[in-house]
Amino acid sequence: MSKYEIFVYWSEHDECFVSEVPELPSIKAHGDNQTEALENAQQAIELWVKVTKEDGIKIPKPKGKLKYAQLDSGFWINKNL
Repeated sequence: MSKYEIFVYWSEHDECFVSEVPELPSIKAHGDNQTEALENAQQAIELWVKVTKEDGIKIPKPKGKLKYAQLDSGFWINKNL
């Protein structure tokens, strides 16, 4: 699969790291650290892509070109799946 941007940040409310995929709004995951949140998001993307293909639904192509950017609330990572 191609690259999707994954946004990882600390959530005071949830008391864990949260990851979101802006191009796939239904994908959210969490973890005890940034790496775990990222890995959980990658697994969620892989499962979502598999189920979506099985259902015959078109999968959006990734638009992101961002490789890494540090933000106050977290960081963006563009990861190959």
